[in-house]
Amino acid sequence: MWLGDGSFGGKASGLGFIKKILHENEMLIKSPQVQISIPKMVVLRSSIFDNFMQRNNLYDIAFSDASDINIINSFQQAELPVEILGDLWSLISSVTIPLAVRSSSILEDALYEPFAGVYATKMVSNVQPSAEVRFQKLIEAIKFVYASLYFHESKDYFNSTKNKIEEEKMAIIIQEVVGEKYNKRFYPNISGVVKSYNYYAFGKLKPEDGIVNLALGLGKTIVDGGIVWSYSPAHPKSAMPFANPEDMLKNTQLKFWSVNMSPFINYDPTKETEFLIECDLKDADYDGTLNHIASTYDVNSGRIVIGTSTEGPRIINFAPLLTFNEYNFNELMKTVLKICEDAADCPVEIEFAINFYKDKIYFGFLQLREMSIPTEVVEIDEKELNDENVLLACDKALGNGVVDDIKDVVYVVPKNFDKSKTKQIAIEIEQINRELVREKIPYLLIGFGRWGSSDPWLGIPVQWAQISGAKVIVESTLFEMNVDLSQGSHFFHNMTSFNVKYFSVNFEGKYKIDWEWLYRQNVVQKTENVVHVRLNQSLKIKVDGRKGIGVIKKW
Repeated sequence: MWLGDGSFGGKASGLGFIKKILHENEMLIKSPQVQISIPKMVVLRSSIFDNFMQRNNLYDIAFSDASDINIINSFQQAELPVEILGDLWSLISSVTIPLAVRSSSILEDALYEPFAGVYATKMVSNVQPSAEVRFQKLIEAIKFVYASLYFHESKDYFNSTKNKIEEEKMAIIIQEVVGEKYNKRFYPNISGVVKSYNYYAFGKLKPEDGIVNLALGLGKTIVDGGIVWSYSPAHPKSAMPFANPEDMLKNTQLKFWSVNMSPFINYDPTKETEFLIECDLKDADYDGTLNHIASTYDVNSGRIVIGTSTEGPRIINFAPLLTFNEYNFNELMKTVLKICEDAADCPVEIEFAINFYKDKIYFGFLQLREMSIPTEVVEIDEKELNDENVLLACDKALGNGVVDDIKDVVYVVPKNFDKSKTKQIAIEIEQINRELVREKIPYLLIGFGRWGSSDPWLGIPVQWAQISGAKVIVESTLFEMNVDLSQGSHFFHNMTSFNVKYFSVNFEGKYKIDWEWLYRQNVVQKTENVVHVRLNQSLKIKVDGRKGIGVIKKW
């Protein structure tokens, strides 16, 4: 169902394509154990956005340098077109489960320079007894998502692309949230992303084997770059590269997101997370939602036992599904990926949510994007990686190709790096990035921990717009900060689509960063934690995407 005219936007068009795929492949995916569909939704097409902006004279403040909060407040004080209010009232009167209000702009999910993850998605609990209150909260959520097009982050992102914000339009999807209510929490048993191409293949895995990222609860954990469980559909039983059970315990998902179903919350229409709550793993254990996805650490034996039948710390490793293949889970992943690849005729990325219902599971399609795969052939031999003119090299590089126009390097100072200051570091980088983007100067960015992590203790929690001018990104570990590579879905979708080269340098690995050489370069700007230097000549940067190796030469 849709309201209005104009564009459906990228996300809604992708879901329309999925509907066609499901119809044409009904027999392939038909199973007594699995129900597959797209959660019920309504699309507000782009003409409603146009009317909203024009009738309320919002373009002046939208295009201004006003703060995000001032833009949100101006949008909240505006009125939605009266023509759609009756339909929205009918919707809210007939649905009493949580709703996700999702952006679906015309530029979102484009193959190159996409805007995935730039705009807001807002959940509403829709739990209030009064239909009037539920209607009001839905209206506020729609206005918030419209306003997010004009946040500073969005404007910075536009500046790093060839697109003009004046040409952008937004459709909106109002969609039922997949999941079930447990006490005062509503969430799916699993959220996931499956990709045709794995940029981080290791060991015997090949990039074309693809990868699946899984998490307990709402998908915010995945798209924000939180801790998830990753595996290859070609090798579902292959263990993640943890040194021992204790290492796995340190790196398992400990928090998850759910919709807050309490009727007693502090309403704040200016917050995207107004109706969300981050819960502990013990809450899920209490809810009984770990049975199919967790294992238990047996303290007495020091072993990890599949399932939750024994007492002990839980580890979210999805072993019942992957080791015992409950519900033919991995076949489901491979089948869904194959039919979508065939229909799109290219590699794809799919977002989904799953819920268990006694003897079957419900698989809800949430999004489908085409993936951009590098094809340029780059040759790098071992001698190049160890040459004396190397600034850094690595055997876990992402991307493919040669870059030879970078003279600027922005790096986080390693000597006094403090994990408690990563939010501040993100702001300092944003300020330098904004200036470099304005001057159209590409740069190399070097930092520690996960870039784009939502957990500031795991890395620097930047949004994509805050580092949008970086053409090459280096993620290094440090002593006492040896975390897995970044894997936020939106973050990496944008990085690969913009053809940004990515290097991962392990603190204890065989390749080191030549910090002493960087310290001797000309300083352009220095903040408390970040330094911007400009070199006399361009760096020589090469990445072989087939082998996952890369090198950055000083000259």
